[in-house]
Amino acid sequence: LEYEYKPISVTLTDKDEKLTFNGYRRKNGEVGIRNEIWIVPTVGCVNGIADNIITEFKKTLGGAPLKVDAIEAYKHNYGCSQLGDDHEATKKILRDITLHPNAGGVLVLGLGCENNQPDVFEEFLGDYDKSRIKFLVTQKVNDEVAEGVKILTELYNQAAQDKRTEIPLSELKVGLKCGGSDGFSGITANPLLGVFSDWLVSQGGTTVLTEVPEMFGAETILMSRCENKDLFDKTVHLINDFKEYFLSHGEPVGENPSPGNKAGGISTLEDKALGCTQKCGESYVKDVLMYGDRIKTKGLNLLSAPGNDLVAATALGAAGCQMVLFTTGRGTPFGSFVPTMKVSTNTPLYENKKNWIDFNAGQLVQGKTMEEVKQQFIKYVISVANGEFVNHEKHNSKAMAIFKRGVTLE
Repeated sequence: LEYEYKPISVTLTDKDEKLTFNGYRRKNGEVGIRNEIWIVPTVGCVNGIADNIITEFKKTLGGAPLKVDAIEAYKHNYGCSQLGDDHEATKKILRDITLHPNAGGVLVLGLGCENNQPDVFEEFLGDYDKSRIKFLVTQKVNDEVAEGVKILTELYNQAAQDKRTEIPLSELKVGLKCGGSDGFSGITANPLLGVFSDWLVSQGGTTVLTEVPEMFGAETILMSRCENKDLFDKTVHLINDFKEYFLSHGEPVGENPSPGNKAGGISTLEDKALGCTQKCGESYVKDVLMYGDRIKTKGLNLLSAPGNDLVAATALGAAGCQMVLFTTGRGTPFGSFVPTMKVSTNTPLYENKKNWIDFNAGQLVQGKTMEEVKQQFIKYVISVANGEFVNHEKHNSKAMAIFKRGVTLE
């Protein structure tokens, strides 16, 4: 579509409360809210080796409790048989995960013959902390598991010494996501994330909204809040680029709601879009990021990614968000590679799935005011930033997914 820039004035009423959280200040100045050890494969061929390295490393601990928050392998199916922009997108997401401050140490695990060549990928990382990011090319060693355990041991011993320190809340970066909506999404959970987003922005922090196909039908709301014409033009490109993606595959742009959304009471794409845009409140749009880009500007950012839960949550974490806030009226157990907080739209879901849901926004239709629930929610988000695990972390349900747009070769 052709869009016209019609900016509106935005006034936030929240004041900077000078609050802090306890996080990990990394060597490059970035801040993490977790201190984990990760294995990041350059290609899916070594996924099994990554698991074996972690299994053998844990045996060396002799059953002792971990001195870090977690040790994870973030497996995927890509890194080979890709070309052009599709291959570059894979490299960007893997780069972003490798550099993420929630990791106290990362082993980049390569095969050796993949398209995503380890030496090229290392150069792609740019300036990085070589004491905390290590490379292993499995075709170049005799016993890749033993070599991996040696590297993991070195990373673990370093990360185990890391301590939380007091960090201004302005360093918090939070992703905004929804999935499995229902008729309460636009009444409870999504508006709660909106007032929280405005509040965090007023504290100097950052929020990121994605799921571009779920903006279709309400995109002009976001365009009118772009701080300048350049950001408006970038938002128009963000929207139209995704529409072109749909149309290039012969798919309509106006039939997004899933069976679960429809069963929950969402009848049209516009219903879903209005709920999507609620999550980012009323703040100015400060920047627009393409898929795989990292956050450069504080405040509200828009990010190009599809609505798929795991792909979108991964993109938010890759952009630099230390956690993702995820509203749901249907419930889901998944979690991405950063803490993924589930916020239920209704109380029955919260009560029936307490092993999935972390916070109940259904209180908003049971006598609690938005201000009361907002204050409760702020305290909980800060507690998670301080180290409290959300449910998917407790149950070790963590994964990542890459958005594949191109052909698969060979």
